[in-house]
Amino acid sequence: MTTSRSTTSRAPSARGGAATGGRGRATGRDPRPAYECDACGHQPPKWVGRCPECGEWGSVVESTITGPTVSGRVVSSRMPAEPARPIATISAAPARARPTGVSELDRVLGGGLVPGAVVLLAGEPGVGKSTLLLDVAQQWAAGGGSPSLVVSGEESVSQVRLRAERMGALHDQLYLAAESDLSAVLGHLDAVKPGLLVLDSVQTISTPGTEGVPGGVTQVRAVTAALVSVAKERNIATVLVGHVTKDGQVAGPRVLEHLVDVVLHFEGDKHSSLRMVRGVKNRFGAADEVGCFEMHEGGITSLADPSGLFLTRYSEPVPGTCVTVAMEGRRALVTEVQALIGATVAGSPRRTVSGLDSARLAMVLAVLQRRTERLTLHDREVFAATVGGIRVVEPAADLAVALAVASGGLNLAIAPHLVAIGEVGLTGEVRRVGAVPRRLAEAARLGFRIALVPPGCGPESTGVVPEQMRVMEVTDVRTALQCAARASAE
Repeated sequence: MTTSRSTTSRAPSARGGAATGGRGRATGRDPRPAYECDACGHQPPKWVGRCPECGEWGSVVESTITGPTVSGRVVSSRMPAEPARPIATISAAPARARPTGVSELDRVLGGGLVPGAVVLLAGEPGVGKSTLLLDVAQQWAAGGGSPSLVVSGEESVSQVRLRAERMGALHDQLYLAAESDLSAVLGHLDAVKPGLLVLDSVQTISTPGTEGVPGGVTQVRAVTAALVSVAKERNIATVLVGHVTKDGQVAGPRVLEHLVDVVLHFEGDKHSSLRMVRGVKNRFGAADEVGCFEMHEGGITSLADPSGLFLTRYSEPVPGTCVTVAMEGRRALVTEVQALIGATVAGSPRRTVSGLDSARLAMVLAVLQRRTERLTLHDREVFAATVGGIRVVEPAADLAVALAVASGGLNLAIAPHLVAIGEVGLTGEVRRVGAVPRRLAEAARLGFRIALVPPGCGPESTGVVPEQMRVMEVTDVRTALQCAARASAE
C-alpha cells in the first residue's frame, strides 16, 4: 500500500520567515517567492500541503520568480506567429479605403471603408441609421467585387425589403438575414462570404456561452469582441449599429468604443430633414469631420453644399437677424441667427433658445445690457434661434447673437450681405476664434461682401482676404454695432 509523503518535510522554513517578510512575500529587493509542484509543475498562489492539480502530498516547494507574472504565474516567451519587420518594408495596400458610394459618409470615414475595419454608428431611434446603412450596403453590392450582408436583429427581412424597395436599394448581391444569435450570424458569414457586414443592432445579438441578457454589458462586450476578431481575420468591413442613452452617449460598456476602429454619431432633429454624421473616433482619418444628409420620403441623400439650408432669403432687410459662419468639424457652414425681443413683463422674463446655448445667450444679454446704450433687456422676453435645425454652440457665434438681439431690440435691420464672427467676453471685447480664413472663404462663396471679425483676423494680420469682401476688425460689441449700422446705411 502506497503511503503519502510527510507534509512537513517539504514545507518552506518558518512559512516565509524573516527573509521573505512572512507569509511567503518578499521584502526590499529580494526576489518574490513562489510555489511550484515538483510533480506536475502546477504553481499555486500560496504554499499548500497537497497539490490541488495532481493531488500529490508534500510536492509543493518554494521557488523564485525570475520573469514577468500574471496572477502569480510566470509568463514565458514564445515564438511569434509573424516576426517584427522594419516599417518601411510593410505594405499599406491592405489598409486602403474603398468608397462606399455615399459621398458624405466617405468624407467622414476618410475616403471609405477599410477591409477589416469595424465601424460603430450610434444614434437616437428613428434618426435614419438603418436607412443610411441599407443605402451603403446597396452601393457596396452594386460596386462589384464582393456581396454585402445586412443582419437585422430588430426587424424581419420583409420589413427591411419594404424599405429597400421604397429606396430603390434592391440588388442581387445584397443579402438580408434576421438573426439575434451570434452563432447564426457567423454561419451567414460562412455561407455568403461578404465584403461588408451591417449588423443592426449590436445590442440585440447574444451568445449562449456568455452570461447576461441581450443588450447587457457582458453580452455586448463579448459579441463585439467576437465580431472584431472575425472582421480582422477575414478582412470584412463591418458596421455595427449602436443604441444611445438619454444623454446621447453610446449605450453599453465604454470598452465598446475602444474595441472598434471608428465611432460615428448620427444626429438630427425629428422636426427637420437635416441629418449629420459626426466622427468621434477614426483610426483611418480625421476624427472631427461632419457629413450632412437630407431625409425624405424616398430615403436619405448626401448634401455636398448644405449652407443654403441655414439661411432665409428676405425681399427686404428684417430686424432681429444676423449671419455667422459656424464650424462643424472642418466644414464651414453659413448660418443665420434670429432673435425676437418680446414685451416688458413683471418678474423674471423668459429666455428661450432653439439651436443655441442658453448659457451663452444669457451671458451675451448681460454684456449688451451693461456695455451698450439705449438697449434695455433685463425686463423683456428674449427668443433666439437658428435657421434650418442646425445647432450652433461654439463661441464664434456670440457676436452674431449679440448683433441679432441688438437689431431686434433697436428695430435696426442689419445689411443682408454682412456676416459676424467672434467670441464676446464679459467686458464686451471681441475675442479671436479659429479657422477665420476658412469661414470668410465660405461666406464670400455665398455672396457676402462685409465681414466683422475679431482683432488680428483682418487682412493686415492674416494677409488672406477673399475677393470682393471687405473685412473689418472690431474690438468690442459697441464698435461692432456701429460698424453694422454704417454697413446697413450704405
